[in-house]
Amino acid sequence: MSRLIVLDTETTGLEPSQGHRIIEIGCVEMVNRRLTGNNYHQYLQPDRQIDAGALEVHGISNEFLQDKPRFRDIVEDLMGYLRGAELVIHNAPFDVGFLNHELKQSGGAAQIEDICTVIDTLQMARKLHPGQKNNLDALCRRYEVNNTHRELHGALLDAEILSEVYLRMTGGQERLALESEPATDAAGGAIVSRIPADRGPLRVIRASADERDAHESILGEMGEACLWNRTEAEST
Repeated sequence: MSRLIVLDTETTGLEPSQGHRIIEIGCVEMVNRRLTGNNYHQYLQPDRQIDAGALEVHGISNEFLQDKPRFRDIVEDLMGYLRGAELVIHNAPFDVGFLNHELKQSGGAAQIEDICTVIDTLQMARKLHPGQKNNLDALCRRYEVNNTHRELHGALLDAEILSEVYLRMTGGQERLALESEPATDAAGGAIVSRIPADRGPLRVIRASADERDAHESILGEMGEACLWNRTEAEST
């Protein structure tokens, strides 16, 4: 089972070394590249003022955070949720640096890299699109991900958007959405359905023109990351 967690944070400022803190954590879980709905979202009381520049970016005020828990109050739940996952983060050194700073402030010995592996989508994008803008808004335009509802940054919202961008950057879903998991019996073993040898011929249902057009549209969205497109290009 491949478990990915797309993670984003919002903070009081840019540098944890200057005492800045995390004020929002948003996580979106994917198992085998499918969204599970088992997401994590938490606002946090930073015990310090939010920089004016940061407030302009995310719009989260100190007044709003007054009754929120502190990082030390949620650290066990957060680490349990993240443990063993592959984290997908845009500009990972920023978020990982803040998370590790918070873990140290909470008295923990573990760092994020001790319990997770980390994928930096900014580094991925720079390799795929050298010399171009590769912030999240630019990637949304490039991969045709709708982010018109993103007026301000938000950790959970940005994690949701990044999850869609990541799937498109890496070639879409690995399995068709219509594909179901294999049936199992009460003991958890796979149930094998035998097909009789004397069955009649299978009926062939050909795709309609609309279905073929929709198929071509999806392949176009995937671009060069799609193996089908590369194979077609090489054969022409």
